[in-house]
Amino acid sequence: MISTANPDLIDDLVSANHILVNEGVLDGFGHISVRHDKNPELFLIARSMAPALVTHKDIVCCNLEGKVLDPDGVTSYVERFIHSEIFKVRPDVNSVIHSHSPAIIPFGVTGERLRPICHMSGFLGATTPVYEIRNSVGDNSDLLIRSQSLGRDLATVLGNHPVALLRGHGNVCVGTSIKQVVYRAIYTENNAKLQLQARPLGEITYLSDAEAQATAEMNDQHLDRPWQMWKRNAKSANTI
Repeated sequence: MISTANPDLIDDLVSANHILVNEGVLDGFGHISVRHDKNPELFLIARSMAPALVTHKDIVCCNLEGKVLDPDGVTSYVERFIHSEIFKVRPDVNSVIHSHSPAIIPFGVTGERLRPICHMSGFLGATTPVYEIRNSVGDNSDLLIRSQSLGRDLATVLGNHPVALLRGHGNVCVGTSIKQVVYRAIYTENNAKLQLQARPLGEITYLSDAEAQATAEMNDQHLDRPWQMWKRNAKSANTI
C-alpha cells in the first residue's frame, strides 16, 4: 500500500515529523498522519518511534479501523485511533497531528479558553473544544486514546473544529493538507504562549469572528512560505 502512494506525499510526511520536533510541537512523543492520496480509506503514519528519527522506511499504512497493513507485523502508535476515527468522520481532513505541545496543556485543565490572539492563529475561531476522557471511561485511565471507541468520542468533540484539546494530554489539529496542519499545530502552540504572556497584563482583545475567518483564509494562501523556512531550519538542525 505504501508503494502506491505519491513519493512526494511520503517526503512531506517525513519532513513534517522533523519540522514539528524542531519547532517544539513534538518531542519524543506525538505523531502526524496523512490520508493516502490514492485510497481515502487508508492513511500513512510512522511506526511507533520518536518523530525526530522517522525516515521513509518507517512509514506504514493503516486502514480506518486503525489496523496497520504491514506484512512484516510492524506496529504503529497506540493512539493511531485518533487518526483513524477522525479520517472516518471528516472527509474534509487529509492530515492529523496529535501533540503534547507544552503551552497548550494549561488551557485543557482550566476554564481559560484558547482563543485567537493574533492574525496568524485566526483558524482557531471562537471555540476550541476540550475532550474530557473521564466522560468516556471514568477517572482511572492513562489518558491515552488507545481504542476505536475513544477515538470516536474524541472525533465527536472535535466536530468541525480545526483543533481540540485533550485534558491533561495535549491537543489534536486537523487540516486539508500536511502543510496546513503543520501550520496550525505550530501556531496553536504559538498562540497559547502569547495568550499566557498577555493574560497578566490585562484584558485581552481577541480576534472577532470575522477577523478570525478573514485571517485564516488569507494565511491558507501562503502556507508554502513558512513550510519552506521550517523545512530549511529542520535540515540545518540535522533533524532532516
